[in-house]
Amino acid sequence: MEERLSALEVALKNEMTEHRFYSQNAERTNNPVGKAMFARIASEELEHYERLAQLAEKWKQDQKWPETVPLKVMETTANAVFCQATRENGQATAAGDADDLAAVRKAIDFEAQGALFYARLRDQSTDPQEKAFFELMANIEHEHYVSLKDTEEFFIDPGAWYQKADRTGLDGA
Repeated sequence: MEERLSALEVALKNEMTEHRFYSQNAERTNNPVGKAMFARIASEELEHYERLAQLAEKWKQDQKWPETVPLKVMETTANAVFCQATRENGQATAAGDADDLAAVRKAIDFEAQGALFYARLRDQSTDPQEKAFFELMANIEHEHYVSLKDTEEFFIDPGAWYQKADRTGLDGA
């Protein structure tokens, strides 16, 4: 039990660190696509933090997986936000600057580590509710990772990204 509570405390720290990082980068960047992506993920990380804080509090009280805390978190909309921002801003959007690219690459690492962390918690769990919760968290972190990889590609070369996106839309691949 103590090991799981320690893992939740690590998760809380990580989610808040990521929330601050994404919020700061949403404020910092002038790139509208980056701004939309960073702001969306910041919001999702804050929601994860709040849910994990409820979970940790109940766990401390009951010394077991809580039955009364709603264990759902919002599904991620990061990829939809990215796609909407690219549509709204069109091909005129400039590539990300060096700071944008560095931030997105750091975020990619955060999300890869987060997905692995939650997958380990899922794999260590025997409680079906707990396993399902950590599976959801691992999947969301993976979706953030995929969206950020797309953002990285966009920041490096928006024109090539649009060509790839157009080709994908035309041939159905």
